Amino acid sequence: MTTKTTSLERVLTTLGFKEPDRVPLFLLLSMHGAKELDLSIEDYFSKAENVVEGQLRLRKKYRNDCIYTFFYASIEVEAMGGEVIYTSDGPPNAGKPIIENRKQIESITSISIKDSSCLNKVLKATKLLKDKVGNDVPIIGVAMSPFSIPVMQLGFSSYIDLMYDDPILFNKLISINETFCVEWANAQLEAGATAICYFDPISSSTIIPRDKFLETGYEIGKRTIAQINGPVALHLASGISLPIADELTNMGAAVLGVSCDEDLGKLKNKYYNKINLLGNLNGIEMRRWTVNEAESKVKEAIKKAAPGGGFILSDNHGEIPYQVTDEVLMAISKAVHKWGTYPISL
Repeated sequence: MTTKTTSLERVLTTLGFKEPDRVPLFLLLSMHGAKELDLSIEDYFSKAENVVEGQLRLRKKYRNDCIYTFFYASIEVEAMGGEVIYTSDGPPNAGKPIIENRKQIESITSISIKDSSCLNKVLKATKLLKDKVGNDVPIIGVAMSPFSIPVMQLGFSSYIDLMYDDPILFNKLISINETFCVEWANAQLEAGATAICYFDPISSSTIIPRDKFLETGYEIGKRTIAQINGPVALHLASGISLPIADELTNMGAAVLGVSCDEDLGKLKNKYYNKINLLGNLNGIEMRRWTVNEAESKVKEAIKKAAPGGGFILSDNHGEIPYQVTDEVLMAISKAVHKWGTYPISL
C-alpha cells in the first residue's frame, strides 16, 4: 500500500532540487477567504477565526499545497499606529504616513508585538491553523523587509529622498525596523509558521539601481535573514531579479519569488541548485484569463521550470488579486494536477 505524499513532503523534496510526485502549488490567496465566508474584506480580517476558516476552505477547494497567514501588508504599520484603509475589492492599504517629518525618526522606538492587537490576530490564526493541519502542510508567514516597509512609514518619494540624503536617519530607521522584523518573523515561527516570506520589493532592480542595492537592501537583508529562526523565502513582489542574481542567492533565503517580467527558463538556468523558484504567473493578467489561457500559462511555466525540482508554481507578486475568479483559480489547480506530475512529459 502506497503512502500519500503530504504537501510538506512535496515541498521539501523540491527544495532539495529533486523531483517530488508533483509540482507544488502555492495559491497565495488572502482576500478570497472573505468570498468563501460571504464577508466583506474588513469583516473577514477582523477575527483570526475567519482567516482560519477561509484558509482551510481555500486549501480544500483548490488542493493548495500551503496555508498563507498573510492578512495585509499594512498590518505592520497599523501596529505602529498607522491607519488602514479598506476597500470592497482590494487589499487593505496604508493610510497617511506615520512619519510626516524625517526628524521624527530620532525619537522612534520599536513596538511591542505582544501588546499589538492586530499582530496578535495573525499569531492566533497561525496557532489555530497549526493545530488543524499539523505537519502535513507548510504554513507561510510574512514579514516586511526593514528596507521596504519605510515606503508605508514615510511615503515612497520621501523614503527615496531619505535613502539618498540622510544616511544617519536612514540607518536609524532601518535599525528600528530590523529589530521589529526579526521579532515579528520569529513570533510567527513560534506560533506555528513553517517558513517566513520576506517581502522586499525595494531591493529589486525594478526600483533601485544595483549599486544602491549592494550598499543598502543587500546588507540589510543578509543581516536580517540571518536572525530569523526558520526557512525564509525572499520575495521581490513582482520586481525583477536577474541583475542582482548572485547577491540574492547569497542573502540566506531558500526560495526566491520571481517576476513574470523575466523569462522563467532563464531564471531556472541561472538559479538552479542555488535557490528555489516561486512563481511566476501574472496575477494582474490572471483577472482576465479564460480557463484555456490559465491552463496554457501553467503548462508553459511547468515546462520551463519544473524539471529537476527546485520550483513551486505560484503567482509572481505574493498575493492573488481579489478579482481573479474561482473559475480561473480552479483551472490553475486542475492544470497543475494534470500537467505537473513527475516525470514532466510536456
